[in-house]
Amino acid sequence: MFSLNVPVPSEVARLASDLALEIPGAEERSRGRHTLVVKRLGTGGYESYHAMEARVRELLSGQPAFAARVDGIDIFQEATNGSSPVIYLTVESPGLWDLHERLCAEFGALDGLEGADYDPHVTIARGGPMDAARRMCDREIEPVEWRVEALSFLDAQRGHEASRISLPA
Repeated sequence: MFSLNVPVPSEVARLASDLALEIPGAEERSRGRHTLVVKRLGTGGYESYHAMEARVRELLSGQPAFAARVDGIDIFQEATNGSSPVIYLTVESPGLWDLHERLCAEFGALDGLEGADYDPHVTIARGGPMDAARRMCDREIEPVEWRVEALSFLDAQRGHEASRISLPA
């Protein structure tokens, strides 16, 4: 499985890592592993990763950089997969939504995760006590704003970046 992701700035990764330490028993993301999923891709029916990547690059031709903002904390009480709850940083970005919708039009949307169900976020931690997760949601954080100037293809099976696209593409 591949996905197209926004690499998060170090300030956002540091915030997520620091907050994760406050949730006893939760599984935190190690620093450098924080991402913001734009679209899960698989190979999208293409015969290879390279064919799928080429199609995504073609779709992104002319894609400008766009703004993103982390501005709050929320939870998914029940994770689609993996341990619950999932505590995350909320992301606001009209440009990200536009890009997600364009990719869903080409590759389809995964039920419950994408399309109208898309909830852009940066995971802080998974698991741990629900009451601690709910308390975390009551916290106010200093918003972090940045320009998304690159996108990365992540290989979930190998756990690494397969390639990167600079914006504007």
